[in-house]
Amino acid sequence: MPKDVILIAAVTIDGLIARHHREVTTWSKDLPLFKEQTLGFHVIMGSNTHDTLSAELEDRHTIVVHRNDDPESILDAIPGDRCYIIGGGKTYARFAPFLTHLYITPHPLIFGKGVPLFDGGVPDLELVFQQMVSVDEKGGIFQYQYKVKKS
Repeated sequence: MPKDVILIAAVTIDGLIARHHREVTTWSKDLPLFKEQTLGFHVIMGSNTHDTLSAELEDRHTIVVHRNDDPESILDAIPGDRCYIIGGGKTYARFAPFLTHLYITPHPLIFGKGVPLFDGGVPDLELVFQQMVSVDEKGGIFQYQYKVKKS
């Protein structure tokens, strides 16, 4: 299992990652940073997220998970020290017990309803702020990086 299992997500101010499960996300301003951070690593996503991609993610090892797959078995099969969980809400929730870091980029949008960051039950996670990375400083968009505090 990789030492670092990182959730990476663009969210709205009201904590949503999409308006609906089939939305092709065009509103996110952090795609260049996402590419820079995930290049060369394994990325894990649910099948709905995979279906919404406009193109395959080049130079990344893509793993598409389905609802009956075992998160721990998937992580155990990944070589290397780092992987990213890239969506969607159900996948984030299923992998929550294994997360070591969260990279969250809030955007100045409110959808009111849609797909939450964690679409399902998750354990309590205490986070420790690590750093803030500028995405669009003028637009007030930053990525907040947290480490999961292990008890």
